[in-house]
Amino acid sequence: MLIAIGCDHRGLNLKQFIIKLTTEVEHSYEDFGCYTTESVDYPDIAKRVAEAVASGDFEYGILICDTGIGMSIAANKVKGIRAALCSDIFSARRARQHNDANILCLRAEQEQDTLREIVDTFLASEFEGGRHLRRLNKIQAMEG
Repeated sequence: MLIAIGCDHRGLNLKQFIIKLTTEVEHSYEDFGCYTTESVDYPDIAKRVAEAVASGDFEYGILICDTGIGMSIAANKVKGIRAALCSDIFSARRARQHNDANILCLRAEQEQDTLREIVDTFLASEFEGGRHLRRLNKIQAMEG
């Protein structure tokens, strides 16, 4: 599995932990920044990751900022992206099963024990289709 990963300056430490998790389970990744704790604008990172996922070059993306909200809003502006802010295992599972989310957004201060399970659950869960596909098609129609 190939994953696009990005963060703002607040999410740098958590991004490094996620990269470690990713390599432990033998997934590949590309780091889209940022690379230091110097202040950056999160929409720039979100756009790069979202465009990489929307192009089909990456199966999923993971974005991290202070609250995860800004990254989620910015990524969802890219056509074909369904970014979901998940703070627990249930929301990570449902984001994939019901919404076919392709980007996981996280808050920078997420507890690492919980984070491992959230990331694993998001990446392992599959879209259920059925009635959810009908709803997903309606969302895609809204994109224009």
